[in-house]
Amino acid sequence: MTWFWILLTALAAGAGLRYLARLHSATSGRSFAVDDAAVRRILEEGSLETDEGDEGPLDLEEAARAEEEFWAESWDEPEEYSR
Repeated sequence: MTWFWILLTALAAGAGLRYLARLHSATSGRSFAVDDAAVRRILEEGSLETDEGDEGPLDLEEAARAEEEFWAESWDEPEEYSR
């Protein structure tokens, strides 16, 4: 029975280490942080330039179409559970 708990602990530790490694690799390429100077620049200029890849301006018409499509979907009412 002791082997079961040892195995379970080892699996949990391995999963935790894997999660931390994945989290670190996902954020290691991003070195940009919003600080007070960045907030002031946003308030003064209305935008903030970064070194990140520029994807160009947003297509507001496409965003509006996607929003209309989202809200046009039919929604099922949630079932109420008896208490």
